[in-house]
Amino acid sequence: MIRVSSQQIFSGGINRLQDLNSNLAQTQEQISTGKRVNRPSDDPVAAARILKLDQELQRIDTYQRNVSLAENRLEQEEDALGRSVDVIQRVRELTVQAGSGALSPNDRRSISAELKERLGQLADITNTRDASGEYIFSGFQGDTPAFAQNASGSWVYQGDEGQRSLEIDDGVTVPISDHGKGIFSTISAAVSGENTTPTAPLTDGRINSVEVIDQELYSTVAPDDIVITVDAGLGSLTVTNSRTGNPLPGSPVPYTSGEPFEIAGVRATISDEAVGDQFTIDTAGRQSVFGTIEKLIAGLDSINKGTPAGQDEYNDLIANSLANLDNAQESVVLKQTELGGRLNAVESTRGFLEDSSVYSEEIRSELRDVDYAEAISNLSFQSFVLQAAQQSFARVSGLSLFDQL
Repeated sequence: MIRVSSQQIFSGGINRLQDLNSNLAQTQEQISTGKRVNRPSDDPVAAARILKLDQELQRIDTYQRNVSLAENRLEQEEDALGRSVDVIQRVRELTVQAGSGALSPNDRRSISAELKERLGQLADITNTRDASGEYIFSGFQGDTPAFAQNASGSWVYQGDEGQRSLEIDDGVTVPISDHGKGIFSTISAAVSGENTTPTAPLTDGRINSVEVIDQELYSTVAPDDIVITVDAGLGSLTVTNSRTGNPLPGSPVPYTSGEPFEIAGVRATISDEAVGDQFTIDTAGRQSVFGTIEKLIAGLDSINKGTPAGQDEYNDLIANSLANLDNAQESVVLKQTELGGRLNAVESTRGFLEDSSVYSEEIRSELRDVDYAEAISNLSFQSFVLQAAQQSFARVSGLSLFDQL
């Protein structure tokens, strides 16, 4: 027989009531907060997993903000490039119009005036700023306008060749900017020729109508320049590689002054030449779209078409301008295509991050959030048990032999 003292009865009863009250309070807290785990002691294993999931969701949230930033920057650049293509296309239309032989001097001046407006419009586009006020085509020099006029009035690139990138997921980095030099300045120029006779002053000889007619044959020489020297007798041309000094296959080339000749995949015409005159065909030239438009404007304003030389110069101006504008437009379109690929990558990453966020939220919810139906049922049962324990303790604590005296 075990003896139970009054002190044990009171101590055990009070401890039991405290435990029941604690469980009831915990259930009430779960219902009020909506969380099953409010502190690590509630479920140490679940609490550790919830902490890791919280960190994962914070990581995803950071990358999602980066994705939004990257998407905004790329879309802004894409819009600017699209507007620049429109300007270049309009300039090309004006160039074709300027090539018409029926134009009067006033017509040419009118075209020149609109070209000047389009040139300023293109400069404004290339100096587009982002939401933070930085120039998007200046590389790392975001505080410096990408293009500005120098002392002579020509538009020149002022930024650097830096390209900004942003991490949008673990190990996934996407470029979010492009420097204007690569898009608008260092563009392949149309093949052209000039009189480079070393004597001073230069002779009146000129080379015109230079064009590539056989790209495969032309590529065997380019990017080296082609040097043409008029031989004695004015009946043949010695053609050499500017870098090696070696004659090109087919040299010497028979020709007739003012008539086209072909060499190394290039067709050209030489006129008003003298023995010993030297001409150079530039095969690796680079041009700025601004420079192309500026030369076109200057030519429309100054070239005298009343002489054969002036007419040849004007025809070459139109032909070279059209070729250079096509190259400029191609440069911008290629960058637009590249941007499209980046935007697709950003969009794919956005979808992956959203899926990861939903998955992590679901797991965290299962571990942390309370089941209200179960919690309310537990609360009712715990309240009933507490009431029963309180009544039982009241009756037991009232038992005493002194009551029988």
